[in-house]
Amino acid sequence: MKSACVLPLVLSVGALLLVVAIDASADLPPRQSSLLAEPGTINLEGIKGASNVRLTVAQDGYIYYHAIMDRVLGTMKAGTPVTLIAMSETAYRVRGRAAHGETAGWMPIAALQSPDPQLAEKLKALYTRQQQISELTANRQVALGMTSEEVQQSLGKPTRRNTRIAIIGREERLEYAIFESVPQVMTGRDQYGQLVQSVVYIKVETGTLTLHLKNGVVDTIEETKGTPLGGRGIKIVPAPIFLR
Repeated sequence: MKSACVLPLVLSVGALLLVVAIDASADLPPRQSSLLAEPGTINLEGIKGASNVRLTVAQDGYIYYHAIMDRVLGTMKAGTPVTLIAMSETAYRVRGRAAHGETAGWMPIAALQSPDPQLAEKLKALYTRQQQISELTANRQVALGMTSEEVQQSLGKPTRRNTRIAIIGREERLEYAIFESVPQVMTGRDQYGQLVQSVVYIKVETGTLTLHLKNGVVDTIEETKGTPLGGRGIKIVPAPIFLR
């Protein structure tokens, strides 16, 4: 069986890295909130890079049970440090020490201070990107803008891997051999000596997918053998959004 060899179609995309402030304990597993998710809100717990974002209470105010802020849970003092755990269009759900003790609830965005005035927009972008990555990995697909870790979550360990460190940064090449189960007819004899045929499936390499990464982000995808992408268009996701 011959494998079709095609000229590589090379696509590239620039990467934009967004940076906001995050606590140094970001590598620790996030605590899970006892509050249930609410319609129209974004839960940030469990999203890589969005855990342990620190804010400060700007002025004395109330903390509420719900995102619509219809029921007071307690009061928060100005200067109190809190951890962001969810968000809506107008409010943040935070965890911190209220006047009555440790609690988690909702406060207006205006009542909280952040080192980055673009924090809300960046968190929304991070959440949207995470949803796209989850869909890609669920379907074992890759896209421009993914990280090496995300690619391997989707496709597994590469067949071959090369890394090069240069002045311009780190370059990486991940190569995946694509296999298919191909039926083969085998002829043999049964226990009575009669000729019989049976079908067995053997694993055959039908394509090779090569991904090039610059500074940890996929910027080129090549079909270097066969058509492992199956004729599907190349998808693009935003470059990783690092919160630090």
